[in-house]
Amino acid sequence: MTTPTQGIVLFAHGSRDPLWRAPIEAVEAHIRAHHPGVAVRCAYLELTTPDLPQAVEDLVGQGATAVTIVPMFLGTGKHAREDLPVLVAELRARHPHVQVHVQAAIGEDPRMTALMAHIACTPPAQ
Repeated sequence: MTTPTQGIVLFAHGSRDPLWRAPIEAVEAHIRAHHPGVAVRCAYLELTTPDLPQAVEDLVGQGATAVTIVPMFLGTGKHAREDLPVLVAELRARHPHVQVHVQAAIGEDPRMTALMAHIACTPPAQ
């Protein structure tokens, strides 16, 4: 039995402002640098490309048989609660051979909560 080729999609809202994407793209770059065996793509709900179907299509084209979608939201709002499940159902129908897993919103992970609290209480290095 072979191990599935893993892909990760960092899924964010999107913005017309290209500077808004910098933190999401920095996470993508960090994953590429520290996890070279993992294919990673950013995807956006609106106002920015690529969208989620295109990012997953890119990963599948690279041979991904398992894709983890990481909602890059601080909480589970309307987009994560209503829009994302519809998109994921469409992806699963389009790629039935691909395992699609959706993580909880990144901001709801206790590790992220602890990191944000630490940052809030620690002045930046000069």
